[in-house]
Amino acid sequence: MKEIKAKDLRRLLFLSLSMLLLFCFIIFQFYKLQILEGKKWARQARAQHQFSVVEPYKRGRFFANHTLKEGHPENDTPLVFDVKRHHLYIDPIAIHEGVRDTISDKISELLALGWQEKNEIRKHFEKRCRSRRLKMWITEADKELLLGWWRPFARWKKIPRNALYFEEDYRRAYPYGKLLGPVLHTVRDDRDPETHQALPTGGLELAFDEVLQGKPGKRLLLRSPSNSMEEGLLVTPPEDGADVYLTINQYIQAIAEEEIERAVKEAGAKKGWAVMMNPHTGEIYALAQYPFFDPSEYRKYYNDPDLTEATKVSAITDCFELGSTMKPLTMAIAMLANEELKRQGKEGIFDPKEMIPVQDGHFPGRKNPIRDVGTHRYLNMYLAMQKSSNIYCAKLVQRIVATLGDRWYRQKLEEVFGFGLPTGIELPSESSGLLPRPDQTALWSKPTPYSLSFGYNMLSNSLQLLRAYAILVNGGYAVQPTLVRKIVKGDKVIYSHQHEQGKELLDPGISREIIYALKSVTKPGGGSWRASIPGYTVAGKSGTTEKIINGTYSKKDHYSSFIGFTPAFDPQFILYIAIDEPEYRYLPGIGKTIFGGRCAAPVFRRIMQKTYQYLGIPPDDPHGLPKGHPEADPEKADWSREVQVLKELYKNWNG
Repeated sequence: MKEIKAKDLRRLLFLSLSMLLLFCFIIFQFYKLQILEGKKWARQARAQHQFSVVEPYKRGRFFANHTLKEGHPENDTPLVFDVKRHHLYIDPIAIHEGVRDTISDKISELLALGWQEKNEIRKHFEKRCRSRRLKMWITEADKELLLGWWRPFARWKKIPRNALYFEEDYRRAYPYGKLLGPVLHTVRDDRDPETHQALPTGGLELAFDEVLQGKPGKRLLLRSPSNSMEEGLLVTPPEDGADVYLTINQYIQAIAEEEIERAVKEAGAKKGWAVMMNPHTGEIYALAQYPFFDPSEYRKYYNDPDLTEATKVSAITDCFELGSTMKPLTMAIAMLANEELKRQGKEGIFDPKEMIPVQDGHFPGRKNPIRDVGTHRYLNMYLAMQKSSNIYCAKLVQRIVATLGDRWYRQKLEEVFGFGLPTGIELPSESSGLLPRPDQTALWSKPTPYSLSFGYNMLSNSLQLLRAYAILVNGGYAVQPTLVRKIVKGDKVIYSHQHEQGKELLDPGISREIIYALKSVTKPGGGSWRASIPGYTVAGKSGTTEKIINGTYSKKDHYSSFIGFTPAFDPQFILYIAIDEPEYRYLPGIGKTIFGGRCAAPVFRRIMQKTYQYLGIPPDDPHGLPKGHPEADPEKADWSREVQVLKELYKNWNG
């Protein structure tokens, strides 16, 4: 045997090692592709034949309150719910160039699109990708119309029929249109690109977004000429959001919206709103404002600066000086001062029946005297309420400050009536208002308490005033305003509003006295007699404040309001009416129309009258029904004797 040379051995060894290294490299590549990068390449392979789409969920609904009216249908009434819609997509790579114009034109024709949308759609066909969205929110009928044309066309042109496909989605629907629009708000058309969650624009949609949201599911679809994009495997089922049951009654809300629109137009005002609440439970039955906000057209409002104001809930975002609606609260604090002094073993500062001189409006620290509408010599608490005397209230506060100090007075405004503190209503962007403090030298000076006594030098939103009046008239108990009765997810109640009587903040005796005085305001001789409802007992107070324009109080721009409650001594409804900037007019024989007793009080009467009719609540003062009614008797009607007594008393004191 021929001896093997060393050189050949080296060659053989090199060749063997090379083959071994190559084999190891191949094994490593197999390991890398199959094990280390297996999931990656599997995803890419699947992506050539299938892809996943989000399976949408239904966002939670809002329901109206049908518990107020006996015999009302028990079926829940949704104010907002989701309806099924579809988004139209194409796979541009699967559509050859020769048919793109035809397909684009036909889609535009069937969907009745304008030339601008048609041009935008045509551009999508030139994109080098597997998925382009052409149109959002297509109805079921339009979807079937498109598919009826597309399927035979795709077979004829030998195009994969899933080159045009739809994704299912849900869109907010409003069966009552603009009703409760700024309170509910809406969600944007586009979703969060990462979470696929809806994006709320404000209102209750934003406040309860966490519970309204569901969880999207996942569905796998195939890219194959023989498989439709509508088919696929549901990998993860969607989970619907929770439903929110409101305290709002849709019929009372509709009444309030109709009447506030009428009032704003009649007054030539900038805007207006109305809020109705149960003073015992804090449940809000209506929260209306005009101009309206239509959630289904939210883009129009946010793209027009003149319309954006309508997207806010003015009752909680807008703050104003309260004017004369503050006076009953001042009188209640004066009665609290009496109680505090009695505990200290001292005499009280006043008696509600005391004859107090009010012809002199000069007070310490004020350059100009305080004036009343009309001239009076002497008033007691009941006459001062009826005539809405600024001087009388300032006199009471002067006595409070002299005996208990301005800090005590300011403390009661905050701790008893809650001014300067938000109500905590379930809506975003509530303003806290402004209640100055004695240690704030820039906001508090010696005459500040006198201005506070009749509603100036402080700011409050409308719901804060409603809360304060609820305490005043419900027997003196704290109340929490609310818009929500319960929240339900599936068959489980995850939240339920349980009313419990709040902390006692006022003696019930003070509540009765103030209610008694407020009844005089809505009777003949009072500034808000236009709020009176024939056959029902009513009490309340109007307010008219000058607005600050360019740093000074304007004689032409006003904020006019009325707050009232009924039945007077067992109030189930408290209603606040605000008219912002009513047109300044003077009518012969009537006077200025900007006063709250003229432009806001009648709105209260009309809303409550229609509410009583809807609920079927019988009159609590049948003798006060209009003349001609079989039960009508002016001499026996509620407060007929008191009206005469006050009339005679005023005449004796003031000539």
